Amino acid sequence: MAAEVNIVSVDAEHGQRLDNFLVARMKGLPKSRIYRMVRRGEVRVNGARRRPDYRVQRGDRVRIPPFRSGPPAASDASDPGGVAEILRNATVYEDEDVLVIDKPSGIAVHGGSGISLGVIETLRRNDPSVPYALAHRLDRDTSGCLAVAKNRPTLLALHAELRKGAVAKRYDLVVGGHWPAGLGVVDKPLARYALASGERRVRVQADGEASTTEFSVVHRLGEATWLAAFPRTGRTHQIRVHAAASGHPILGDAKYARGSAQAHPRLFLHATRLTFGLHGRRIRIDAPVPREFEALRDALRSLNPPARAD
Repeated sequence: MAAEVNIVSVDAEHGQRLDNFLVARMKGLPKSRIYRMVRRGEVRVNGARRRPDYRVQRGDRVRIPPFRSGPPAASDASDPGGVAEILRNATVYEDEDVLVIDKPSGIAVHGGSGISLGVIETLRRNDPSVPYALAHRLDRDTSGCLAVAKNRPTLLALHAELRKGAVAKRYDLVVGGHWPAGLGVVDKPLARYALASGERRVRVQADGEASTTEFSVVHRLGEATWLAAFPRTGRTHQIRVHAAASGHPILGDAKYARGSAQAHPRLFLHATRLTFGLHGRRIRIDAPVPREFEALRDALRSLNPPARAD
Protein backbone atom coordinates (compact mmCIF):
# COMPACT_ATOMS: atom_id res chain seq x y z
CA MET A 1 0.00 0.00 0.00
CA ALA A 2 1.23 3.52 -0.82
CA ALA A 3 -0.46 6.83 0.10
CA GLU A 4 2.01 9.54 -0.92
CA VAL A 5 3.80 10.77 -4.02
CA ASN A 6 7.04 8.94 -4.70
CA ILE A 7 9.83 10.20 -6.97
CA VAL A 8 11.94 7.36 -8.36
CA SER A 9 15.22 7.80 -10.25
CA VAL A 10 15.82 5.41 -13.13
CA ASP A 11 19.05 3.44 -13.07
CA ALA A 12 19.29 -0.23 -14.06
CA GLU A 13 15.79 -0.11 -15.59
CA HIS A 14 16.83 2.28 -18.39
CA GLY A 15 15.34 1.30 -21.74
CA GLN A 16 12.24 -0.24 -20.11
CA ARG A 17 8.78 0.90 -21.18
CA LEU A 18 7.20 3.32 -18.74
CA ASP A 19 4.11 1.11 -18.24
CA ASN A 20 6.28 -1.89 -17.33
CA PHE A 21 8.43 0.31 -15.06
CA LEU A 22 5.26 1.36 -13.21
CA VAL A 23 3.78 -2.14 -12.99
CA ALA A 24 6.90 -3.31 -11.15
CA ARG A 25 6.49 -0.51 -8.58
CA MET A 26 2.72 -0.46 -8.21
CA LYS A 27 2.19 -4.11 -7.42
CA GLY A 28 -1.38 -5.27 -7.12
CA LEU A 29 -2.74 -2.34 -9.10
CA PRO A 30 -4.63 -3.27 -12.30
CA LYS A 31 -2.86 -2.14 -15.45
CA SER A 32 -5.98 -0.30 -16.50
CA ARG A 33 -5.63 2.02 -13.48
CA ILE A 34 -1.95 2.58 -14.22
CA TYR A 35 -2.79 3.58 -17.81
CA ARG A 36 -5.45 5.99 -16.53
CA MET A 37 -2.90 7.62 -14.23
CA VAL A 38 -0.50 8.05 -17.14
CA ARG A 39 -3.22 9.42 -19.43
CA ARG A 40 -4.39 11.93 -16.81
CA GLY A 41 -0.86 13.18 -16.19
CA GLU A 42 -0.65 11.86 -12.63
CA VAL A 43 2.53 10.07 -13.66
CA ARG A 44 5.30 12.44 -14.81
CA VAL A 45 8.81 11.91 -16.14
CA ASN A 46 11.12 14.82 -15.36
CA GLY A 47 7.99 16.90 -14.77
CA ALA A 48 6.46 16.13 -18.19
CA ARG A 49 3.70 13.84 -19.41
CA ARG A 50 4.79 10.73 -21.28
CA ARG A 51 3.02 7.94 -23.14
CA PRO A 52 3.00 4.42 -21.64
CA ASP A 53 5.40 3.23 -24.37
CA TYR A 54 8.05 5.86 -23.50
CA ARG A 55 11.41 4.20 -22.79
CA VAL A 56 12.75 5.45 -19.47
CA GLN A 57 16.36 6.63 -19.49
CA ARG A 58 19.05 6.48 -16.83
CA GLY A 59 18.68 9.53 -14.61
CA ASP A 60 14.98 10.10 -15.41
CA ARG A 61 12.93 11.08 -12.38
CA VAL A 62 9.53 9.39 -12.43
CA ARG A 63 6.67 10.76 -10.33
CA ILE A 64 4.56 7.88 -8.98
CA PRO A 65 1.24 9.18 -7.60
CA PRO A 66 -0.42 7.94 -4.39
CA PHE A 67 -2.16 4.60 -4.81
CA ARG A 68 -3.66 1.91 -2.66
CA SER A 69 -3.32 -1.75 -3.42
CA GLY A 70 -3.79 -5.00 -1.65
CA PRO A 71 -3.17 -8.69 -2.09
CA PRO A 72 -4.80 -10.34 -5.11
CA ALA A 73 -8.34 -11.42 -4.44
CA ALA A 74 -8.66 -15.08 -3.60
CA SER A 75 -10.61 -17.22 -6.03
CA ASP A 76 -14.18 -17.79 -4.97
CA ALA A 77 -17.19 -19.91 -5.77
CA SER A 78 -18.29 -17.51 -8.52
CA ASP A 79 -15.09 -18.24 -10.47
CA PRO A 80 -14.53 -21.95 -9.79
CA GLY A 81 -12.28 -22.36 -12.84
CA GLY A 82 -9.97 -19.53 -11.79
CA VAL A 83 -10.57 -17.77 -15.13
CA ALA A 84 -9.40 -14.38 -13.79
CA GLU A 85 -5.98 -15.75 -12.84
CA ILE A 86 -5.70 -17.65 -16.13
CA LEU A 87 -6.37 -14.46 -18.11
CA ARG A 88 -3.88 -12.43 -16.08
CA ASN A 89 -1.19 -14.92 -17.02
CA ALA A 90 -2.34 -15.04 -20.65
CA THR A 91 -1.94 -11.32 -21.46
CA VAL A 92 0.47 -10.92 -24.39
CA TYR A 93 -0.05 -7.20 -25.12
CA GLU A 94 -1.67 -4.26 -23.37
CA ASP A 95 -1.67 -0.50 -23.74
CA GLU A 96 -4.13 2.23 -22.79
CA ASP A 97 -6.49 1.27 -25.63
CA VAL A 98 -6.36 -2.46 -26.24
CA LEU A 99 -5.68 -5.74 -24.46
CA VAL A 100 -4.65 -8.89 -26.36
CA ILE A 101 -4.96 -12.23 -24.61
CA ASP A 102 -3.54 -15.59 -25.65
CA LYS A 103 -6.86 -17.24 -24.87
CA PRO A 104 -6.57 -20.85 -23.76
CA SER A 105 -8.68 -23.52 -25.44
CA GLY A 106 -11.85 -24.26 -23.48
CA ILE A 107 -12.55 -20.70 -22.28
CA ALA A 108 -15.50 -18.94 -23.93
CA VAL A 109 -15.27 -15.29 -24.92
CA HIS A 110 -18.80 -14.74 -23.53
CA GLY A 111 -20.78 -16.46 -20.81
CA GLY A 112 -24.00 -18.28 -21.65
CA SER A 113 -25.25 -21.79 -22.45
CA GLY A 114 -24.27 -23.06 -19.03
CA ILE A 115 -21.04 -21.00 -18.85
CA SER A 116 -21.23 -18.44 -16.07
CA LEU A 117 -18.04 -16.52 -16.89
CA GLY A 118 -16.36 -15.86 -20.21
CA VAL A 119 -13.40 -13.63 -21.02
CA ILE A 120 -15.38 -10.41 -21.23
CA GLU A 121 -17.41 -10.95 -18.03
CA THR A 122 -14.24 -11.82 -16.13
CA LEU A 123 -12.43 -8.69 -17.31
CA ARG A 124 -15.38 -6.43 -16.47
CA ARG A 125 -15.80 -7.97 -13.04
CA ASN A 126 -12.09 -7.63 -12.30
CA ASP A 127 -12.07 -3.92 -13.21
CA PRO A 128 -15.57 -2.42 -13.63
CA SER A 129 -14.10 1.01 -14.42
CA VAL A 130 -12.97 -0.15 -17.89
CA PRO A 131 -15.69 -0.72 -20.56
CA TYR A 132 -14.06 -3.84 -22.02
CA ALA A 133 -15.57 -4.97 -25.34
CA LEU A 134 -14.63 -7.73 -27.75
CA ALA A 135 -13.06 -6.47 -30.97
CA HIS A 136 -13.63 -9.89 -32.59
CA ARG A 137 -14.38 -13.45 -31.49
CA LEU A 138 -12.75 -16.82 -31.14
CA ASP A 139 -14.55 -20.13 -30.73
CA ARG A 140 -14.48 -21.51 -27.21
CA ASP A 141 -12.20 -24.38 -28.23
CA THR A 142 -9.84 -22.24 -30.35
CA SER A 143 -6.82 -20.81 -28.55
CA GLY A 144 -4.70 -17.76 -29.36
CA CYS A 145 -4.83 -14.02 -29.98
CA LEU A 146 -8.02 -12.32 -28.82
CA ALA A 147 -8.22 -8.51 -28.95
CA VAL A 148 -10.33 -6.61 -26.41
CA ALA A 149 -10.96 -2.87 -26.71
CA LYS A 150 -10.71 -0.78 -23.54
CA ASN A 151 -12.74 2.20 -24.76
CA ARG A 152 -15.41 2.92 -27.37
CA PRO A 153 -13.23 4.89 -29.85
CA THR A 154 -10.84 1.93 -29.98
CA LEU A 155 -13.69 -0.54 -30.45
CA LEU A 156 -15.08 1.49 -33.36
CA ALA A 157 -11.61 1.85 -34.90
CA LEU A 158 -10.96 -1.89 -34.74
CA HIS A 159 -14.39 -2.72 -36.18
CA ALA A 160 -13.67 -0.30 -39.04
CA GLU A 161 -10.35 -2.08 -39.68
CA LEU A 162 -12.13 -5.43 -39.76
CA ARG A 163 -14.75 -4.15 -42.23
CA LYS A 164 -11.99 -2.87 -44.52
CA GLY A 165 -10.19 -6.21 -44.36
CA ALA A 166 -7.18 -4.44 -42.84
CA VAL A 167 -6.80 -6.87 -39.91
CA ALA A 168 -4.42 -9.71 -40.80
CA LYS A 169 -4.75 -13.03 -38.99
CA ARG A 170 -2.71 -16.22 -39.07
CA TYR A 171 -3.95 -19.47 -37.58
CA ASP A 172 -2.06 -22.73 -37.11
CA LEU A 173 -3.99 -25.98 -37.34
CA VAL A 174 -3.44 -29.71 -37.69
CA VAL A 175 -5.78 -31.59 -40.01
CA GLY A 176 -6.27 -35.25 -40.75
CA GLY A 177 -4.76 -36.75 -43.89
CA HIS A 178 -2.41 -35.49 -46.58
CA TRP A 179 -3.45 -31.94 -47.51
CA PRO A 180 -3.11 -31.57 -51.32
CA ALA A 181 -0.08 -29.54 -52.37
CA GLY A 182 -2.13 -27.59 -54.90
CA LEU A 183 -4.92 -26.60 -52.52
CA GLY A 184 -3.88 -23.07 -51.55
CA VAL A 185 -7.25 -21.34 -51.41
CA VAL A 186 -10.65 -22.60 -50.31
CA ASP A 187 -13.43 -20.37 -51.62
CA LYS A 188 -16.78 -21.78 -50.47
CA PRO A 189 -19.87 -19.83 -49.32
CA LEU A 190 -20.98 -20.58 -45.78
CA ALA A 191 -24.36 -20.47 -44.07
CA ARG A 192 -25.32 -20.85 -40.42
CA TYR A 193 -28.02 -23.21 -39.25
CA ALA A 194 -29.17 -24.78 -35.99
CA LEU A 195 -29.54 -28.39 -34.93
CA ALA A 196 -32.77 -29.58 -33.31
CA SER A 197 -31.04 -29.03 -29.96
CA GLY A 198 -30.50 -25.36 -30.84
CA GLU A 199 -26.74 -25.77 -31.22
CA ARG A 200 -25.25 -23.44 -33.83
CA ARG A 201 -23.49 -24.99 -36.85
CA VAL A 202 -22.16 -23.82 -40.22
CA ARG A 203 -22.11 -25.58 -43.60
CA VAL A 204 -21.10 -24.93 -47.18
CA GLN A 205 -24.18 -23.68 -49.01
CA ALA A 206 -24.51 -22.20 -52.49
CA ASP A 207 -26.53 -19.19 -51.31
CA GLY A 208 -24.39 -18.62 -48.20
CA GLU A 209 -22.04 -15.74 -47.47
CA ALA A 210 -18.88 -15.51 -49.59
CA SER A 211 -16.01 -17.01 -47.58
CA THR A 212 -12.34 -17.43 -48.51
CA THR A 213 -9.41 -18.96 -46.63
CA GLU A 214 -5.81 -19.33 -47.77
CA PHE A 215 -3.94 -22.43 -46.58
CA SER A 216 -0.26 -23.35 -46.70
CA VAL A 217 1.53 -26.48 -45.51
CA VAL A 218 3.86 -26.05 -42.52
CA HIS A 219 4.71 -29.71 -41.76
CA ARG A 220 3.83 -33.07 -43.31
CA LEU A 221 3.11 -35.48 -40.46
CA GLY A 222 2.27 -38.75 -42.17
CA GLU A 223 -1.44 -39.22 -41.54
CA ALA A 224 -1.88 -35.55 -40.66
CA THR A 225 -0.79 -32.12 -41.93
CA TRP A 226 0.13 -28.99 -39.99
CA LEU A 227 -1.20 -25.95 -41.85
CA ALA A 228 -1.17 -22.17 -41.61
CA ALA A 229 -4.48 -20.52 -42.46
CA PHE A 230 -5.07 -16.90 -43.46
CA PRO A 231 -8.79 -16.06 -43.54
CA ARG A 232 -9.73 -13.35 -46.03
CA THR A 233 -13.24 -13.19 -44.56
CA GLY A 234 -14.38 -13.64 -40.99
CA ARG A 235 -17.33 -16.02 -40.97
CA THR A 236 -18.34 -18.15 -37.99
CA HIS A 237 -16.36 -21.43 -37.90
CA GLN A 238 -14.88 -20.51 -41.29
CA ILE A 239 -11.52 -22.30 -41.03
CA ARG A 240 -13.07 -25.35 -39.39
CA VAL A 241 -15.73 -25.78 -42.08
CA HIS A 242 -13.41 -25.00 -45.01
CA ALA A 243 -10.93 -27.61 -43.74
CA ALA A 244 -13.63 -30.24 -43.21
CA ALA A 245 -15.30 -29.48 -46.56
CA SER A 246 -11.93 -30.07 -48.25
CA GLY A 247 -11.85 -33.59 -46.80
CA HIS A 248 -9.35 -32.77 -44.03
CA PRO A 249 -11.11 -31.84 -40.77
CA ILE A 250 -9.14 -30.28 -37.94
CA LEU A 251 -8.03 -32.82 -35.37
CA GLY A 252 -10.11 -32.65 -32.19
CA ASP A 253 -13.02 -30.85 -33.87
CA ALA A 254 -16.08 -32.18 -32.05
CA LYS A 255 -18.45 -30.36 -34.44
CA TYR A 256 -17.05 -31.06 -37.90
CA ALA A 257 -14.69 -34.07 -37.63
CA ARG A 258 -15.62 -37.73 -37.56
CA GLY A 259 -14.03 -40.91 -36.26
CA SER A 260 -10.35 -40.83 -35.28
CA ALA A 261 -9.98 -37.17 -36.30
CA GLN A 262 -12.41 -36.26 -33.51
CA ALA A 263 -10.64 -38.33 -30.85
CA HIS A 264 -8.12 -35.76 -29.61
CA PRO A 265 -7.95 -33.90 -26.27
CA ARG A 266 -8.42 -30.45 -27.83
CA LEU A 267 -9.24 -28.64 -31.06
CA PHE A 268 -5.94 -28.18 -32.89
CA LEU A 269 -6.67 -24.63 -34.05
CA HIS A 270 -4.68 -21.68 -32.70
CA ALA A 271 -4.79 -17.95 -33.57
CA THR A 272 -1.06 -17.39 -33.87
CA ARG A 273 -0.80 -13.83 -35.15
CA LEU A 274 -2.93 -10.70 -35.17
CA THR A 275 -1.89 -7.52 -37.00
CA PHE A 276 -3.96 -4.34 -37.07
CA GLY A 277 -3.74 -0.57 -37.32
CA LEU A 278 -4.84 1.52 -34.34
CA HIS A 279 -4.73 5.29 -33.88
CA GLY A 280 -1.87 5.73 -36.35
CA ARG A 281 0.13 2.71 -35.17
CA ARG A 282 0.57 -0.73 -36.70
CA ILE A 283 0.49 -3.42 -34.04
CA ARG A 284 1.52 -7.06 -34.52
CA ILE A 285 0.94 -9.62 -31.79
CA ASP A 286 2.23 -13.21 -31.82
CA ALA A 287 1.02 -16.03 -29.58
CA PRO A 288 3.27 -19.11 -29.94
CA VAL A 289 1.51 -22.41 -30.59
CA PRO A 290 0.63 -24.32 -27.40
CA ARG A 291 2.77 -27.23 -26.22
CA GLU A 292 0.07 -29.68 -27.35
CA PHE A 293 0.86 -28.80 -30.98
CA GLU A 294 4.55 -29.53 -30.57
CA ALA A 295 3.82 -32.75 -28.68
CA LEU A 296 1.44 -33.93 -31.40
CA ARG A 297 3.94 -33.09 -34.12
CA ASP A 298 6.72 -35.01 -32.36
CA ALA A 299 4.45 -38.01 -31.72
CA LEU A 300 3.28 -38.18 -35.34
CA ARG A 301 6.80 -37.76 -36.67
CA SER A 302 8.03 -40.63 -34.52
CA LEU A 303 5.37 -42.83 -36.11
CA ASN A 304 5.70 -41.37 -39.59
CA PRO A 305 9.15 -40.01 -40.54
CA PRO A 306 8.81 -36.91 -42.79
CA ALA A 307 8.31 -37.72 -46.45
CA ARG A 308 9.97 -35.74 -49.24
CA ALA A 309 8.66 -32.21 -49.77
CA ASP A 310 5.95 -31.70 -52.39
